[in-house]
Amino acid sequence: MRAEQLFCLPDSLARFSSFFPLDAAPWSWVQAIAKALAGIQRSVPAQVPPGVLIEGAVHLDPSVKLPPFACIMGPAYIGPGTEIRPGAYIRGNVIIGAKCVIGNSCEFKNSLLLDGVQVPHFSYVGDSVLGNGSHLGAGVILSNLRLDQKAISVRIAGQPTDTGMRKLGALLGDSAEVGCNAVLQPGTILGKRALVLPTLAFGGTLEEGKIARERPEILLATRRD
Repeated sequence: MRAEQLFCLPDSLARFSSFFPLDAAPWSWVQAIAKALAGIQRSVPAQVPPGVLIEGAVHLDPSVKLPPFACIMGPAYIGPGTEIRPGAYIRGNVIIGAKCVIGNSCEFKNSLLLDGVQVPHFSYVGDSVLGNGSHLGAGVILSNLRLDQKAISVRIAGQPTDTGMRKLGALLGDSAEVGCNAVLQPGTILGKRALVLPTLAFGGTLEEGKIARERPEILLATRRD
């Protein structure tokens, strides 16, 4: 599987294009986030709301909308027109494209959000890539660590492929959607425009345009970290 089968890097993040090749495995994009941010210089407004904590190498486009309180830990890059809502926690190695919604009481770490991503309420996003226009309903958790902490496999054409990664959340294709209070198991892949219905605990690969309606068998419980 190649990254271009799930998403494309938008113009707003063109400066990072050398780190996210379209012909690479999509999970390799997660591994490249820290390298892409290595040269980021701190660029924040002269004045921010008094309840907003910004530490480290954080680039905020001047058009980013800041809330009354939030925590942004670098390195991080946040693109134009993005709205950060109250209580958001960005805890390092996060790249966010243009016109995204970073929701209230949501946590993000080591993740890449492309343009127009909406994560509006009470979600956890770790070690993941969210494609252009993808959306998480309220309370969605992208689990990124197996309980036995072994390397995470993804399923390609029904066969397991070892990523060699101890932490890997979800890879959501462009315009994929996840319903409220769903949990995606480590290494889940959703194709473009794929949909997971609310409250499911879903793992594996959901093909482009498909809908997950029933709870699949879960062989191993997971946690977020």
